[in-house]
Amino acid sequence: METKSLGNTDIFVTPIGMGVLTVGSTQLDLPITEGSDIVRYAVEQGIGFLDTAECYQTYPQIRRALRELAPSFSQNALRRPVIASKSLACGYESMRLAIEECRAALDMDVIDIFLLHEIRQSPDFESRGGAWACLCDEKAKGHIKAIGISTHHTDAAEDAARAPGLDALFPLINYKGLGIRKGDGAGTAEEMARAIASASEHGVGVFAMKAFGGGNLARDYQTALGYVAGLPGVDSVMLGLGCKKDVDDAVAWAEGRLPEGFAPDVAHKRMFVDRGDCEGCGACVGRCTSKAIRLDDKGIAVVDNHACVLCGYCAYVCPTRALIYL
Repeated sequence: METKSLGNTDIFVTPIGMGVLTVGSTQLDLPITEGSDIVRYAVEQGIGFLDTAECYQTYPQIRRALRELAPSFSQNALRRPVIASKSLACGYESMRLAIEECRAALDMDVIDIFLLHEIRQSPDFESRGGAWACLCDEKAKGHIKAIGISTHHTDAAEDAARAPGLDALFPLINYKGLGIRKGDGAGTAEEMARAIASASEHGVGVFAMKAFGGGNLARDYQTALGYVAGLPGVDSVMLGLGCKKDVDDAVAWAEGRLPEGFAPDVAHKRMFVDRGDCEGCGACVGRCTSKAIRLDDKGIAVVDNHACVLCGYCAYVCPTRALIYL
């Protein structure tokens, strides 16, 4: 699979990457051996970009896969994948510890990309200035190659190009605008696309998330993926890949081998609430005509899959893209 530079960095990424969150404990919750097998398979098939985070708890899966692939890397049969991680840390010391944990857990001296995780509207970036200062210092020490932010917010993405030293932007974007935010309200795909183009024009590397809107647009596979990959400024698209068939489909798309009109089999998938993203607003409860969603005793949405008819209407009103197909 061909690679291209991530913005003005010297990091080269494949057009698609694997979001390792999907195999982790908060989503499919696969055993570490099974999850690492999928990561290894993805790399073997040519996917050279992996995304994880401190809170995903998927470092063991990646470390195991990399160790098993090490002979192929040393023989130049495969390239080691680019690794991106991120942390919700706000302060300098908590970010330093997050970076050290990542380096130790992955057995890597240098992490390719490390981000401030989930930057929201102003003044979130400013209030996490200590963590950003740490990222800058760790990059200067050579512990990280590139630094940046991940965000669901168009206003945060618009500000990204103006942040001194920012190398990479990891924004949420899909053609329906599912989960895109602006300030305290909803943002649009068009607004995020403009922010992405602006960041790229300033030399910022962009890799995009949620092209399928958390799986809700998977039936429109080629339309959804083609939209994001074709946006000016997007260097790579990160996909949640939960099985080898998902990997095969993604690689076939990247290599132009998918048949026209291809649609993945989603009959086995169910609506799922990512508890890390749900804010308990109740919008999905009010929208569900099948009465399949309720808030539990902690205020988090729960789906009754026996009552759910998989219409997907709940996903369109969720402000945080917490409702996903798995």
